[in-house]
Amino acid sequence: MQKIFFAVFMLVLILCIGTSGYMLIENGSFLDSLYMSVITITTVGYGEIIPLSPAGRYFTICLILVGVGFVLYLVGEVTESMVEGGLRKIMGRNNMEKRVAALKDHYIVCGFGRIGKVICKNFKESKLPFVIVESDPQEVQKIDELGYLALLGSASSDEMLLKAGIKQAKGLIAVVSSDAENVYIILSAKGLNPNLFIMARSSGAEGSETKLLRAGADKVISPYFIGACRMAQLVVRPTVVDFLDLTVHGGELGLRLEELRVSERSSLAGKRLMDSGLRKEYDLIVVAIKREQGEMQFNPKPQTLILPGDILVVLGEHEHITALEKEL
Repeated sequence: MQKIFFAVFMLVLILCIGTSGYMLIENGSFLDSLYMSVITITTVGYGEIIPLSPAGRYFTICLILVGVGFVLYLVGEVTESMVEGGLRKIMGRNNMEKRVAALKDHYIVCGFGRIGKVICKNFKESKLPFVIVESDPQEVQKIDELGYLALLGSASSDEMLLKAGIKQAKGLIAVVSSDAENVYIILSAKGLNPNLFIMARSSGAEGSETKLLRAGADKVISPYFIGACRMAQLVVRPTVVDFLDLTVHGGELGLRLEELRVSERSSLAGKRLMDSGLRKEYDLIVVAIKREQGEMQFNPKPQTLILPGDILVVLGEHEHITALEKEL
């Protein structure tokens, strides 16, 4: 862009010099001199409206040699900018679609509003693969700047969901602002992948949760209801809420409440909880154990067996959880 501005500036400067030169050398009017300068440097050649003296002809030759070069330079820069810009957009779009097509066991986030932004930030921090489907071009541009994968279009479109890799996806989160649109998204998603886990946002309106569940959502969340409950709990049980904030949002500097799956190759598989060394070696508290069949055991007893496929809900410091995760 700077090259184009420079070329335009030089072109205007040459026109000024050419107009001034014809006015001084041939005593032409401003309009006639400007006209002569324009047709000279653009090589249009409509004819000399000012009779040229030998000095005027020498001046015209110099004006042609200098002016024509800058006109061609300006045309070349503008053309290059337009072609490169178009190619960059096309190549960027193709590259984005290739990266999305390579995803597997990922999540599709439909909508990049206030809730979608928070979800994507958490997914990024947890290193979960995801792609965003957004219908607003300005929001897609912001998503690109954040480095997230995004597709421009309606999430209720079967074609768009297929582009987002719904056949290979692990889950879909519908968080657009309209309950009706979320219902359409869920119906389309379930039709393309019946086994897909779907979570949907509810506006909290009467009957909206029932409709979303009926459409095929596995979980329905109402941010307004959760927000209201949290505000009430801050008044009624402030210490409990502070503790939960510490465990959920403590990050690397505080406690974390994390879930870890026990693999078949884990050394803990088949051991009793009291023999696992989770408390002694890792300084972790096992809050709950979720069996592979879905059964949840809260505050498990020391004699409880740890089985392959179990999900351990543990509480402790980040570095200790990371160490246990490697062991599992």
